[in-house]
Amino acid sequence: MNHLGDALRAWRDRLDPATVGLPQLSLRRVAGLRRGELAQLAGISVEYVVRLEQGRAATPSAQVCSALARALQLSDDEQAHLLRLAGHAADPARIPRLIPASVHRIVEQLAASPVAVYDATWQLVHWNPLFAATFGDPTRRNTENRNALIAHFENGSARIRQTPAERDAFEASLVSDLRATTSRYPDDPDVAAVVARLNRSPRFRELWALGSVEGHHGANKIALHPEVGEIALDTSVLTTQGTNLRLVVHTPRPGTDARSKLDLLAAIGIQEMAARSS
Repeated sequence: MNHLGDALRAWRDRLDPATVGLPQLSLRRVAGLRRGELAQLAGISVEYVVRLEQGRAATPSAQVCSALARALQLSDDEQAHLLRLAGHAADPARIPRLIPASVHRIVEQLAASPVAVYDATWQLVHWNPLFAATFGDPTRRNTENRNALIAHFENGSARIRQTPAERDAFEASLVSDLRATTSRYPDDPDVAAVVARLNRSPRFRELWALGSVEGHHGANKIALHPEVGEIALDTSVLTTQGTNLRLVVHTPRPGTDARSKLDLLAAIGIQEMAARSS
């Protein structure tokens, strides 16, 4: 039986085109999305949607499943069901990196703040445009250097300034958080690889030897932007249930001009400033 195709058709049929911003310019034989509309929203071809619904396509990748889930506005439980139907059963021994649709929606709703999503090793996996405009475009760095721990202990986070006390607390908190990750995912090779690389840093080895275990919940920092100057930010870290993804939200510090500077960056956008900000 074509369970995946049946589920996709059912989800497509139930979605009102108006809820995804599609104009109703002609009479429809069905109330839901057309295949072409789903393809457009998910960024895949109409032919591929047809093959998926008819059970004639190879197993879709996790990335395609994520795109379909967002286009169809699936709940987190429905997205998990879609992944299982597509053969992507979660491996409890590996760190989750697939971002639930609900987290995507939260990031979209927080467009006025720099927001990023990290996995349990503090690898950056998603961010919004204002995060890129504030801290620099992550796509200009290779994947390894998008890890917050590696970036800090190897490169010193040049775009961020903290007092010595803030920096010490930030480093200790991140290292304690990573140690907690090692017991949650003891068999994940990516965890071992991150720890091995970080052990090159004397400061990391010093903190790691303490054996502290604690979640990282936030920090204070000043973003150093080459165009708008210093942006004083308070950082809050929210951990998603069941995935250990970290939603990091940077908010303007009260009593500073950070709000107006973030508004300026949001208005100008990353496209105009990227060349001068890198």
